[in-house]
Amino acid sequence: MAFADPRDGDLEDDASSTSRHSLLGHASHILLEISLPKLALAALLLLVVPAVLIGAAPKVALWFADQVWARVSDAGRWITVIAVLLLAAGILWRWSARLLRAVERNFWALNAALVQPLYMAVRELVGLALEFVAPTRDFAAARRLAGLVAGSLLAVGAALVALAVGPLPSVIVDDLSPAGLLRAAGDSLSNGIWAIAVYLMVGAPAWSVAEALAGSPQEIDSAIVPGTAAWRIAHLSDIHVVGDPYGFRLECGRDGPRGNARLDAALAVLAAEDARERLDWIMVTGDVTDAGRNAEYIAFEEALARHPALRDRVLVIPGNHDVNIVDRANPARLELPIAPGGSLRRLRMLAATARLQGHRVHVMDRAARALGPTLNDWLAADGRGAALARFMDDGGIRAGLAAREVWNQAWPMVVPPPAPDGLGVILLDSNAETHFSFTNALGLVGMDQMRAAEAAMAQFPRARWLVALHHHLMEYPRPGAALAERIGTALVNGHWVLGRLRRVAARVLVLHGHRHFDWMGTSGALRIASAPSPVMGAPDRPEGRFWIHALAPSADGGLAMLAPRPVAVPEPRSGA
Repeated sequence: MAFADPRDGDLEDDASSTSRHSLLGHASHILLEISLPKLALAALLLLVVPAVLIGAAPKVALWFADQVWARVSDAGRWITVIAVLLLAAGILWRWSARLLRAVERNFWALNAALVQPLYMAVRELVGLALEFVAPTRDFAAARRLAGLVAGSLLAVGAALVALAVGPLPSVIVDDLSPAGLLRAAGDSLSNGIWAIAVYLMVGAPAWSVAEALAGSPQEIDSAIVPGTAAWRIAHLSDIHVVGDPYGFRLECGRDGPRGNARLDAALAVLAAEDARERLDWIMVTGDVTDAGRNAEYIAFEEALARHPALRDRVLVIPGNHDVNIVDRANPARLELPIAPGGSLRRLRMLAATARLQGHRVHVMDRAARALGPTLNDWLAADGRGAALARFMDDGGIRAGLAAREVWNQAWPMVVPPPAPDGLGVILLDSNAETHFSFTNALGLVGMDQMRAAEAAMAQFPRARWLVALHHHLMEYPRPGAALAERIGTALVNGHWVLGRLRRVAARVLVLHGHRHFDWMGTSGALRIASAPSPVMGAPDRPEGRFWIHALAPSADGGLAMLAPRPVAVPEPRSGA
């Protein structure tokens, strides 16, 4: 008797499934499976060492003033000052951009690890209490009030922690004996805790105020105008290509479709739509692959090769599944910051991007604040591509750091408008650097990348723009989203990115994915459209879908958005 069909999968296929396991369930499995020595080392590198360095700074300054500065001549002090200034100038001249990115990344990492989760958790608890007390209260108003209350509560709690370890950081260095150094290390750790508590005391209410100032997003209806389309854009996202015909997908496990038959069906529908009326661009806003593996990129490229007429109009950006999935079978696996895996995944995505669109997209010349060469020409220059290929073969810590630098410089990628008042495309990488599959979904758009995108738009001041990123800029105005989604999938600096894009809202349509379902709305004048995943979901779901956006120039020089149209992707009969 055949009691099981291997194509249906089994419980092992559900190891990372968010439809089968709750956040608490995943966390309990992780606690059992995680490598404790690796976790301890990662915590030391990412948390303890930075806290001690922050806390040790006043101690070092006091020791220097007492032991060195007060005991040298005036000439020696001047020499010291000049030497320190020259050293600082040299470091800034050589590594200023890299240091700025490191500071920014660590600043937002602190927010992602501390401020945002605590704020979201407290806000949701306050929101539940408000819903219980006043169930008919307007949802947007209730969320604003809950946010302000949460920020205030966290500020008070952080102030109490700061008072408990302070009230001022200790800067006493007794002596240089082992006992004295041990006391100094303990004081330094307390100083670091004090500094973080003070930051939370300021950061939590600032977060709530920023959210309140951003305003509640509105549905898209009022932004839709009548007219004739000048540009037609197909918007897909989260296609999660797997590398074998019967492969499971991480988030839906055996509850989802097997293999890539739904992707083939979506491409067939796209081809039919294009034959009916030409599409200008086919945007895939991240999670091209399920886990960033080579076999998945091969499967994606083979699927596109079956539709050559579409291939030259497909544009892709990276999603968290392309660059941040450490182990597709084990969400408890932790990757050390110095490991090559993160750089390898990014370079696989960069190589696939170059093969698909490298002759069509340009990188930005940061120094000139202007459009630079095409991606392919840029990779060929100065031996970049050859160096990346060597790293992918041989690894190495220094080569890995250099590879990350190339990745950072490659984004944003820009398709310039064909005419001064035409439609251009800006492709952003919105993925934070994480080292843990369980936290892979957080997003971040760095200041350097955002300013380069703004420089591209400023170079073509009459052009209209599609701005594509993977992560959502803000929470949808819908109640009921799981706390795990609000915390673990957010664009950590979304308020800041949203504010920058609202400056050019009249000429911009923002496209994103990540959440696997669709929502279109406005924040101020900025229009934002999310795409559902045409492949994810239960196998008995009758169909997936994507959207076709109709756009036109408006009389005031902006970008007009006409009524978008959903396109159904039928379930393939043969299945895979």
